[in-house]
Amino acid sequence: MAYLMIAFAATMWGLIGFFVKGLSEIGYSAMEIVTIRVGTAAIMLLIVGLSFFRAQLKIKFRDVPLFIGTGLLSIVFFNWCYFTAIEKTNIPVAAALLYTSPAFVITLSVLFLKEKLNFRKLLAVGGTIIGSALVAEITLTQGSSFSFSSIFIGLGAGLGYALYSIFGKVALRTYHPFALTFYTFLTAALFLVPSFIGKPHTNLLFQPEVFLYAVGLGLVPTVLAYFAYSWGLEQVESSRAAIIATVEPVAATILGVMVYLEKISFIQGMGIVLILASVILVNLPKGKYRIKNKNHEKSAPS
Repeated sequence: MAYLMIAFAATMWGLIGFFVKGLSEIGYSAMEIVTIRVGTAAIMLLIVGLSFFRAQLKIKFRDVPLFIGTGLLSIVFFNWCYFTAIEKTNIPVAAALLYTSPAFVITLSVLFLKEKLNFRKLLAVGGTIIGSALVAEITLTQGSSFSFSSIFIGLGAGLGYALYSIFGKVALRTYHPFALTFYTFLTAALFLVPSFIGKPHTNLLFQPEVFLYAVGLGLVPTVLAYFAYSWGLEQVESSRAAIIATVEPVAATILGVMVYLEKISFIQGMGIVLILASVILVNLPKGKYRIKNKNHEKSAPS
């Protein structure tokens, strides 16, 4: 169930393009959309928290840095790096750099969370990175014209994306998944929303179309997705969770086909297969073999 919840979260993240596309066509900038996302999510989570999770909302002051880590160092920093990388490179390259995050998660998990490193995880990380690049249709020469700083910022997006799994895993040792989700977006909203108030597009939020997009963005790929991911992360290694979450570009590609009638190329199809195979690989149970004394035959995996 924990693995399914993480996969569900990644699928919800993959639907974000629908809401972002709608808001950007209305005239909102990338960072304004991020602000709308965290602001609406914080309001929704506050209402739900006061109604159903009051006991879980109590935190200790000494643990505030954990939520600064998930809210500012992950959500805000990751979005800034990602959108800056898109401006300096292009969407496919930025997306491929973003999905280096499992490599960061595995490295940080081994160093700080004492998780075990094995060949299967390394193989799965390689598969997800290559698969994400194929889904984004990256070629070997596509990144050659980009500056080192733009590539570095793109990798920063991958690091910021990964930090949610690291800080979140530590916070979940003490707090409920709902508390992690709520304080993450409350912290991000307190940082971003003040800069949004008073801008020309602020009043547009009360128009029916914009309001529906904003609520959908705050609910589907944010509140539902992050709560599901946090719930799964509580029970799964950070490194495995990060690899499973790479089904997001698969979901985004399928959304493009079903809603916007986009076509999947052969290269993208190969990338989807590679990502799914990597996710399956990291979650396969370890096989144990016995050798019979006389016939030296291997028994079936147990």
